[in-house]
Amino acid sequence: MSDTDEKRVGIVLVSHSAAVAASVADMATALAGGGATAPVAAAGGTEDGGFGTSAERISAAAASVDRGAGVAVLMDLGSAVLTVKALLAEGDELPENTRLVDAPFVEGAVAATVTASTGADLAAVEAAAKEAYAYRKE
Repeated sequence: MSDTDEKRVGIVLVSHSAAVAASVADMATALAGGGATAPVAAAGGTEDGGFGTSAERISAAAASVDRGAGVAVLMDLGSAVLTVKALLAEGDELPENTRLVDAPFVEGAVAATVTASTGADLAAVEAAAKEAYAYRKE
């Protein structure tokens, strides 16, 4: 792994469903194209395989994608947001420079992953994900 690869922003996708989180992670990684891709981790569902969010899964996912350039966390629904906010408030549960990103889950995940894969910094990754709110489907 080169120094550039090591410094990529990591992406964590938090969903109430393990299958949804994993599928969106797979899609975002595939759409980021070939070559070096930013690290992406899914944090979906609960430890017992149910629907919900798990602080432990989110923390583990964030640690697994941390390469020193920051971690962008995207969430699907309300309690996922609350769980991430609680982890950030605790201060030591997530890697330094972890940011909650308010963006559409699927489109934002793709935009974040593509942008992070170019070697962009955390602010650019967050901006790209947030821009996904403007994507029109009509």
